[in-house]
Amino acid sequence: MLSLEEVHEIEEAIRVVPYRKAACIEALKVVQEHRRWISDDSLKDIAEYLHMSAEELDSVATFYNLIFRKPVGRHIILICDSISCWVMGYENIREAIMQQLSIKYGETTADNRFTLLPNPCLGICNHAPALMIDHDLYSDIKVEQVKEILEKYT
Repeated sequence: MLSLEEVHEIEEAIRVVPYRKAACIEALKVVQEHRRWISDDSLKDIAEYLHMSAEELDSVATFYNLIFRKPVGRHIILICDSISCWVMGYENIREAIMQQLSIKYGETTADNRFTLLPNPCLGICNHAPALMIDHDLYSDIKVEQVKEILEKYT
């Protein structure tokens, strides 16, 4: 069941689109912001609210890599693996994070603090390598900075 706050935020999204179903991505983002991921039950509730089938909405949800259809940690780490970041040494950053957190891509730390995911582009190729944690963007990353950056997210 959608919360009153979720419904209010979804209604705001519906107001700015030409028809109800067009707010589906925003509705998914709203619910994910509140619950960290989109469960099957959440998906069905959103679909019903938008007058869509669950299958229609799931096809949208699974298309976008930033809609999470399984539980994730409190903080999402997105490491840019574009060609620019690769050339500038993103692999060293990735390995440092994996080693410090003892997880691989797609995994969540045992304490549910972090989930690590690749991202095809963060849009700051001139400041590679880059990563994003939640809404915080880090650029020109050096391996020596990884521990300090992760410690900000306790």
